[in-house]
Order: sequence, then C-alpha cells, then structure tokens
Amino acid sequence: MSNLPIILLPVGPDDVALDACLAALDAATPARARVWLIDDAQAGPRSARVIEHWIAQTALQPDYTRRSRSIGESAHIAEALDICGDADVVVLAGDAVPVPGWLNQLQACFARDGSIGTATPWSNLGEIASWPRLGDLNPLPDEPLRLASALRAMAPVHPELPAAVSHAVLLRGRALRKAGGIDHASYGSWSAALADLSLRLAGFGWRNVLCETAFVGRLAEGELQDGDQDALAVRWPDWYPRMAAMLMSDPLHELREQLAQRVASAEPLPPQTELFE
Repeated sequence: MSNLPIILLPVGPDDVALDACLAALDAATPARARVWLIDDAQAGPRSARVIEHWIAQTALQPDYTRRSRSIGESAHIAEALDICGDADVVVLAGDAVPVPGWLNQLQACFARDGSIGTATPWSNLGEIASWPRLGDLNPLPDEPLRLASALRAMAPVHPELPAAVSHAVLLRGRALRKAGGIDHASYGSWSAALADLSLRLAGFGWRNVLCETAFVGRLAEGELQDGDQDALAVRWPDWYPRMAAMLMSDPLHELREQLAQRVASAEPLPPQTELFE
C-alpha cells in the first residue's frame, strides 16, 4: 500500500520504554513509513542517545523535534496534528509495541469504510479494546508473528467502540478538522482529549471502530491527569455509564474468542515481507 499514514510518537521520559518501542517499530513497520518523534521537553540524556542512534540506523523515514519547554501532553499532540494538516495520522503511545502488519491493517480499515473517523487496534492494555481479556492487565504477546498471522485471518468487521483508545489510534485527518481538532484547553491528558474527540466525531456522523486485524501492545496503562475525569463527566454525562455498560456486556467477546482460537491454530508468518503486502 502507498501513502501510509504518518506515525506520531510522543517521546516520554522512560528511555527503556522508548528503546523497546523504536525497536518494535523497526521490526513491524514498512520501511517507507514516516515516523515523527515529538518531544515535549521530556527526553533526558539517555533518551536523546537512544533517539540519535535509532535515527542513524532505522530503515523508516524519521523526524525528531523537541520543544524547549513543555506545554503538556494533549496540547503538544494537538500542535503536531495541526502541522500534519489533513493527513491521516497514527498517534502511538510512547511505550507502544506494535505487532507486524499493524500499520497496513489500520490503513486498510480506513480504506474499507470512508465513514470511519478513528480506528483502534487490539492491545494487551487496551481497556475496551483489550485482548485476550477485557479491561485486564494482559501481558505482551510472546509470539508476535503467530499473532500477526492470526490477525490477518480475521474477517474485517470493524465494530463500533464508544471511543478510541490511546495505546494507538489512526485518525482521519479531514474528520479531525471537521470536529474542530483536539480540545487541549479542557483536557491535559491525551487519553481524555481523545475520548472527547471521539464523542464529537460521532456527533458529526463519523465512526469510532475497532480494527480487529491489528494489534499494538503497551508496557503500561495510560493515565488521566487531574481534572480530566470530571471534565469528561460534565461535558458527556452518559460517557461513564456507556463505558460501564460495555465492560459489563462485552459485545466484543466473540471476536476475542475468535482471535484466541486463530492464534492457537496459526502458523507464524515469515518476518517482514509477507506481513506488509
């Protein structure tokens, strides 16, 4: 596939997590993909060395920018998305661990349905998009190539989610503009700002969906900042009841079971080439 989405990766202070994330990107992402590392004055000397080394040797197309002072997580991501204009962008968590084939599968999700505004892959720590257990602290997959093979065999249904989840989300650029962009003035964390964006997108008729053919792991759960939970509850009074209802009813249970069965019977795909066709 051509015209792959831009990968936007906010750099955090954890150099170990950053190193693991960049290594996973190299192993799981087509060489022509563009990766923009944005640093909100978070990277210390060790992280800076990790980034310098990675840029020198990666086959991806990297860029790195660093602010001289921090403006906050959601504001920094909003600033970068504004620069990306109408391009489709994947925002990855700084400790994300993608499984091979992830980017092409997300792009294919958008191509299947022009009404999709956000696409969220499975994750071990994906809250409503968690696999294999809903809302649980699942471990990272120990056989990513086997999981990639199973994911490719899943039928692309793309069920509705109440909102996108912050471990990884593909944003349709024109949908983001129509919804008015990221409300970083009301929310400090990207998780809360993304939930708010998802709900506004739904109001404009865009869909927030699960891309059940892709998986992006994560090393730790995302966190809301002080005041974010209250701000969401005030603006969207039915938000938390909807999330609770989904956690109780688990409408994605059948898909979780289906993926688990496919993983159990899958043969690992060869690395690199076949994963990116």
